[in-house]
Amino acid sequence: MLSPTELVRQASGLGLTALGVTDHDTVGGIREALTAGAAEKVTVVPGLELSTADDDLKAHVLGYFIDWEDATLVTRLGQLAALRATRIKRMVEKLQSVGVVISLERVLALASGGSLGRPHIARVLIEEGYVRSISEAFDRYLSAGRPGYIERAPFTPEEGIRLILAAGGVPVLAHPLSTGDPEAVVPRLIDTGLRGIEVYYGEYDETTRVRLRQLADRWSLIPTGGSDFHGPGFKPGRELGGPLVDVACVDRLRGASRANRS
Repeated sequence: MLSPTELVRQASGLGLTALGVTDHDTVGGIREALTAGAAEKVTVVPGLELSTADDDLKAHVLGYFIDWEDATLVTRLGQLAALRATRIKRMVEKLQSVGVVISLERVLALASGGSLGRPHIARVLIEEGYVRSISEAFDRYLSAGRPGYIERAPFTPEEGIRLILAAGGVPVLAHPLSTGDPEAVVPRLIDTGLRGIEVYYGEYDETTRVRLRQLADRWSLIPTGGSDFHGPGFKPGRELGGPLVDVACVDRLRGASRANRS
């Protein structure tokens, strides 16, 4: 895992002029990232990625240009962090019950006080020799239906969008194909305040990107892009800096945030 400063420095080294910092369900790294961005002359877009679900839909909702110090946002994320910690503890216990002996203390240490998640368990599984990669850890142990999986208790998609809007941010549907049917999901979420859709995603081919761009244009959404970078070696196709998105996208998101706050 990279610290926010290391992340920004790597982005600068790749020649990036802007970088969205959207950790899962936390804004804990934004202050450090903004400081590093000022030093490296990289525009850091403060954001987050909320894990949301209800009976019909699981979706990740990005929030760009949020007021990351908004009191309501910070309180709700604190509540969510407690739920995440409980979930990770139960997942470790479930793995231990089937003979996969790993230490919760080591998982917590890898998180370094940040947002706990399954990738931290995956890294311990690698350290202990149970798997050779993070992808294998998810495939064998940590995905739905696998021995270590525990369902999460997140926001609904509408709750996530409203929380982002209330914090002055711009809600964007992340990696939309993971919702199953973006053509059906987008109209539903627009009613709540969806403002963008992640068109340029590293794992999507050009045909898929064209289809998603048409969807964005149809509903007047901002077409965004992202690497979904979780750290070195997380998954193939999720490297920092790819796919590249024109800086005009940042300007549109900034403008939408200003309009949201006016």
